[in-house]
Amino acid sequence: MNNAELVKLMTFKRDGENRTPLFVLKINSEFILGVYQGSISKYDILIKYRQNIDNKWSRIRTPKHIHWAVDILIKMHSEPQKTKEFLEFLLEMWKNTYPIMSEEQRKKTLEINYLIDSNKNAFEEYSELGKKGEYNIKFLILLAKLLMIQEKTNLETAYMFKNLIQALKSGKDIFKIVSIATHR
Repeated sequence: MNNAELVKLMTFKRDGENRTPLFVLKINSEFILGVYQGSISKYDILIKYRQNIDNKWSRIRTPKHIHWAVDILIKMHSEPQKTKEFLEFLLEMWKNTYPIMSEEQRKKTLEINYLIDSNKNAFEEYSELGKKGEYNIKFLILLAKLLMIQEKTNLETAYMFKNLIQALKSGKDIFKIVSIATHR
């Protein structure tokens, strides 16, 4: 599938207008990520994805923190030590993620090759975790990075995603994790 086909596949209508992605990334044969102009701030991003299920692309979905957290809980049940290491990696990623403050910074931050190249080692190191749960590691890492960028761009002092990672890593009870993941 070429880039024009991916863009077409990830374009949707909202309020009668086509919403075309700023960029699209086919992660593998299972997932396509699209990043759009958001509505909260000038540099806000909106993240959407499609999943290939039984050789058919799902409708365009908006990822929620709760989906991500449930997948991590499944991975934690199967591989607790490796999942905790993965969560520690994500906490480091959080520390090194900054809000988008200019168009130049947005182009650099959301550059597909940059996002992939800066995480290649992690894709390999945690690939076995991708065999557990719904989401593969490449999808989870790229999704987490985009969610971090989105959260920090909308409110530089935001910390909900970080709190969710910490709650998962420390083994908080399911009610605490769900509460953090679904907070509005």
